[in-house]
Amino acid sequence: MSSQLCVFPCAVIPEPSFPLNILVFHFLNSSSNHTTEYYKDVLKQDNTHVEAIACIGSNHFYTDQPEIALRFYRRLLQMGVYNCQLYNNLALCCFYAQQYDMTLSSFERALALVANDEELADVWYNVGHVAVGIGDLTLAYQSFKLALAFNNDHAEAYNNLAVLELRRGHIQQVRAAWRTFIKLIHFRLDTIISYNAAQKSEDAFPEHVDTQQLLKQLRQHFSEL
Repeated sequence: MSSQLCVFPCAVIPEPSFPLNILVFHFLNSSSNHTTEYYKDVLKQDNTHVEAIACIGSNHFYTDQPEIALRFYRRLLQMGVYNCQLYNNLALCCFYAQQYDMTLSSFERALALVANDEELADVWYNVGHVAVGIGDLTLAYQSFKLALAFNNDHAEAYNNLAVLELRRGHIQQVRAAWRTFIKLIHFRLDTIISYNAAQKSEDAFPEHVDTQQLLKQLRQHFSEL
């Protein structure tokens, strides 16, 4: 089972997501350990660097250290950061750190601070993931449905909904949801492969205008994930 911290982890329910889009580029070019070390160096120069704090917190979350991740996200709160993504991530960390009393209130604040439908979909997706964790499959089903109502391209929500439909014996809905999930995942993989190929082309032909334009478009796409 996997969770997404706000970016942003198949017959299993994937994890919820963190929207730390800068990590996409570092992931494509280096290991998460190298990325974390980079941000630690940044914090040595500026201990209030929001992106660095968020990235290190994300790394602790995805390495099964939610209690340590909580320290970094609470530090952001103390610095005055107040947005949907932060409260979404706090809710997930609280859940995995078994601080259940804070999980619901953090999700409520995240929902109150959403800026667009994509953020709303991500929060409801994570609410659904937590609902699966506590065994409330009715709430989980409703949450994944809401996630798709606000973002019809939310691949992870389709996957999880397919699993729940399978438990209900709704085979046609399972097939439809998984077809959409596979289509969306293939598009993501094709985009990453294209990015890697374009980078290699740039290394070989740094002045090639078409390659520069393609990389610009792909980076713009990643920044909107």
